[in-house]
Amino acid sequence: MKMELIQPFINAADAVLAQGLRCPMAMGSLSMDEEAYRRKGVAALVSLTGDIEGRIIFDLDAETALRVASRFAGADLPESDELIKETVCELANQVAGNAVTTLNDQGFHFRVHPPVLHTSEHGAHGSEDTEALVMCFETSIGNVFMNIALRYNRSHELAAAGA
Repeated sequence: MKMELIQPFINAADAVLAQGLRCPMAMGSLSMDEEAYRRKGVAALVSLTGDIEGRIIFDLDAETALRVASRFAGADLPESDELIKETVCELANQVAGNAVTTLNDQGFHFRVHPPVLHTSEHGAHGSEDTEALVMCFETSIGNVFMNIALRYNRSHELAAAGA
């Protein structure tokens, strides 16, 4: 996996979380994973197609998701509130949107699909030849996980090789 594809997502997540949560934050664990992703709680999945293809999963355990949604709403929310899921999807949307802007400025062309709740108990797969970068953003209200599995589209690789 190429860092030039990943770094805009790391930067975007850092900026969105710092601005939205208004609390101290640090980059925690970082690992590569070739297995299917198993969600930790409330997770949103954003798919990309085009020059870059793959997916990003933004994942918060249930308690952290509740605290984050309450912080964004400006009020304590009940555990069953639909706004919690919507907040996680919106965070994923903001991170993807900011990263896409950076990648578009670098000349990449692709489509970002709207975030959907990742509800599978069995995990999400990237493509068969794409490993995922799993990172944790540690905040004072809980950990936020981002799982990125991206690669260049085969036609993009062929075009770049021919240029």
